[in-house]
Amino acid sequence: MSNDPYELLGLTKAATADDIKKAYRKLVRTSHPDLHPDDAGAEARFKSISAAYEILKDPETRARYDAGEIDGLGAERPQRQYYRDFAGAADNTYQQGSGFGTDADPADIFAEILRNRTRSSGADFADRGFSAHGPDVRYTLEVPFLDAARGAETRITLPDGQSLAVKIPRGTEDGQTLRLRGKGAPGIGGGPAGDALITVLVRPHPVFRRDGDDILLTLPITIDEAVIGGKVTAPTIDGPVDLTVPAGASSGRVLRLRGRGVAHTGRKAKGDQLVELKIVTPPATDTALRDFLTEWRKTHAFDPRADLMKGAAT
Repeated sequence: MSNDPYELLGLTKAATADDIKKAYRKLVRTSHPDLHPDDAGAEARFKSISAAYEILKDPETRARYDAGEIDGLGAERPQRQYYRDFAGAADNTYQQGSGFGTDADPADIFAEILRNRTRSSGADFADRGFSAHGPDVRYTLEVPFLDAARGAETRITLPDGQSLAVKIPRGTEDGQTLRLRGKGAPGIGGGPAGDALITVLVRPHPVFRRDGDDILLTLPITIDEAVIGGKVTAPTIDGPVDLTVPAGASSGRVLRLRGRGVAHTGRKAKGDQLVELKIVTPPATDTALRDFLTEWRKTHAFDPRADLMKGAAT
């Protein structure tokens, strides 16, 4: 598998920061190993995708990769002394029959080297003076839309039956990975434990949608509210608020509720809520309303499609 982060995310070097984020989120939802338990290569592919995103999401590391200063795993090119650089050599004494792919996790490779040394000597890691950071462990966690937007605390159950407390920061995005330090696999030879990397999948909400830090909402209004205007109640992620519908509002008009969007932990600024108006007629038309509109049509020649038809003809 290629280590080119652009290729792994299906992008070109012209990709914008938004393109990178969207590509990663899409791959998280389709390629996570938890979604493919029967695919032996799913975990390796997902590690490569995550590593690619880590390189490209940071403008500084992306620039260093583009300049050839680091490779697709973030390693300095002039000083690379990793196992992958000589894994295929004939005199590699640590080569296993199954081998490591080019997308192998360096921590896993180093751990295997230490295991081989211990097997050959019959000594324990601690006795030999070797220690290594434990491997990171990856999990997925599906959270409700509002928990991700407002922040929450939850727990996940680990494969060994133990539970792990997870704090969901305010403003967590779909596909974002949370790092819990020291909650991964045990260290080797007394080394520190690895980290737990938790990829958050945000469930869709029946009412709200999200665009960056802005919340999007389609709000139904009646015919009289559209024509006359007035105050209506609109839901937000923090509770209902009053909203003024201007007289003569049309379907598709967008009103902005400033500061009613998503906040992030540690940031003062919040996003906005964008409310798109949608005129909805009553399920059963009242006879008096129908008679009124019939007479109104006879004396009013308003055609909302006039400009549309002219534009279509040019």
